[in-house]
Amino acid sequence: MKIRVFEENPEGRKIASITEMLERGGVVVYPTDTVYALGCDILAQKAIEKIARHKGLNPDNPDASLIFQDMSQLSEYTVVRDNNIFKLLKRNLPGPFTFILKANNQIPKMFRNRKKTVGVRIPDSNIALEIVRQLGRPIMTTSVRDDDDVIEYTTDPELIYERYRDFADMVVDAGYGHNVPSTVVDCTGDEPVIVRQGIGKLEW
Repeated sequence: MKIRVFEENPEGRKIASITEMLERGGVVVYPTDTVYALGCDILAQKAIEKIARHKGLNPDNPDASLIFQDMSQLSEYTVVRDNNIFKLLKRNLPGPFTFILKANNQIPKMFRNRKKTVGVRIPDSNIALEIVRQLGRPIMTTSVRDDDDVIEYTTDPELIYERYRDFADMVVDAGYGHNVPSTVVDCTGDEPVIVRQGIGKLEW
């Protein structure tokens, strides 16, 4: 199933259709402020395992990030004791960043790696944020990659639909996406470290 949603002003009933699919344990392809992503409810274990197998990840501990609605929700699931880190997050979010933070016990066990850390995103995307807001909890996110050796990410929603219509329960079409992923910042050490420079330019 494909559903067209406008980023500038996502229709409530369409977002409700997406969240209902997530609540039923469905896999959804949706836009972010970077590349299109595969995602599901963080409580939908079968969907998580399905996505993990598709991406070649460990189904018991998939290396995937989570999308949050805002800083308030983020604080319910993570541990940020350093005030400078908190200020860094506030300066750059919502935005095209993945911050690696310490996870607390609210994060499902499968998303907490051996170091008890998790990648978190608050994308500058009305659609993604509205999905999480209506769902009431974070969603798993992992980028939709292309099979092409040269093109790393598919940006055309029609091509994404052709590729994923038999795998995903719903594809959200919000027009062309970007082809550069988020900037990844590890905030679990003494100082924040950029581990992947993506589309986001970090404001220190």
